[in-house]
Amino acid sequence: MDETTILRILLGELRDKLSHLTEIVSRDARFPDAPQKIKVAIGMRRTGKTYFLYQHILKLLEEGVNRTSILYINFEDDRLLPLDGKKLAKLVDAFYSLYPENHDRKCYLFFDEIQNVEEWATVIRRLHDSKQAEIFLTGSSAKLLSKEIATNLRGRSLSVEIWPYSFEEFLRAKKINIDRSLYDKKTQDILTKLFHDYLSTGGLPEVTNFPIDIRQKTLQDYLDVALYRDIIERHQIKNPSLIKYMILSMVHNTSKPFAINKFYHDLKSQGHQIGKDTLYQYAEHIEDAYLLFLMPIYEKSFRKTQLHPKKLYTIDPGMVRACTFDYSQDLGRLFENVIYLDLRRLDCKISYYLTSEHYEIDFLTQTGQGQKKIFQVAWQTDFPQTLEREQRALNSATKELNCPGELITLDSYLQKGISLN
Repeated sequence: MDETTILRILLGELRDKLSHLTEIVSRDARFPDAPQKIKVAIGMRRTGKTYFLYQHILKLLEEGVNRTSILYINFEDDRLLPLDGKKLAKLVDAFYSLYPENHDRKCYLFFDEIQNVEEWATVIRRLHDSKQAEIFLTGSSAKLLSKEIATNLRGRSLSVEIWPYSFEEFLRAKKINIDRSLYDKKTQDILTKLFHDYLSTGGLPEVTNFPIDIRQKTLQDYLDVALYRDIIERHQIKNPSLIKYMILSMVHNTSKPFAINKFYHDLKSQGHQIGKDTLYQYAEHIEDAYLLFLMPIYEKSFRKTQLHPKKLYTIDPGMVRACTFDYSQDLGRLFENVIYLDLRRLDCKISYYLTSEHYEIDFLTQTGQGQKKIFQVAWQTDFPQTLEREQRALNSATKELNCPGELITLDSYLQKGISLN
């Protein structure tokens, strides 16, 4: 089948898909408003990157953009195999041949999961430099995309990360609208119940309304697909069972310190033969696939930073609940994980901090402009001594770092969310 025939099929399928999309959950993330730049959306599989593109395509159509000036190709489609830069170039050429008027007008080119195409960046750079086109890419490998961007697209692109639903997006997906201007006991009770649902369900869009047994199995399948497609196959991992064990161990330690060195010695004591450097590589691959994240301590000295373990956070609270039994009674760690993800959505640098009095501060954020803010997370606020301890830690850190701080309780979070201001 030639590229023109393939393209006709793909464009027809896109029309059918868009016509049956009765409603797309509006995401808080936005592509940068920079028509001259290539826009890149990065995130774990199943976080909604494809629908994020659909949302933008529908917006263009509503603004009056001609449907025939829009190209969308999903490179997860196995009908397109084998994939390489030449195949990508031929598909784009077929698009312009099918609609010759596109040579003289602005077009919008959407390429989904572009990392599946070998040598894609060279073709994208040529299209950007030679065509009157706005280009949109998605991918599920931060490292692979950033390496190609740094090599071939430097100065030509801007990126946005797509995360699972935040709590606010979760409410939006369930068509729940709550007026917080009158935050009374009834509103508090409703939001608290919904937040518990969110901690259990998580924010991966497809599973939002699934029953619990199907949801947990689906989330476990998501983990397996990301593991095999984005880690084992991509990096040719020779010990897949060990890296899966490592991932599950890391999920088990969500919102806790995690030291590769300690994990290495634990494996060694169990008789596993693996090098420490290999485990560090595994951790990089896991983070690159957006499954888990290692947050460093804040120290002015890089050497001191390396002496402390990093803290672990997982891509989604629902995935934590689907992969371990440990969190049925420890909701505080899940709450801390939610706050970490919210801060990542705000696109700031995040670390934890130890005061000179050895108080641990959950999050120290720093914006691109250098503005710092401290956040201390407290799930249980029923006991005065708990609040007093957390406030004492916060006061100590704000004095040492000379920046504002905020104590985040469940009640304050439900009422006003989180802000860097």
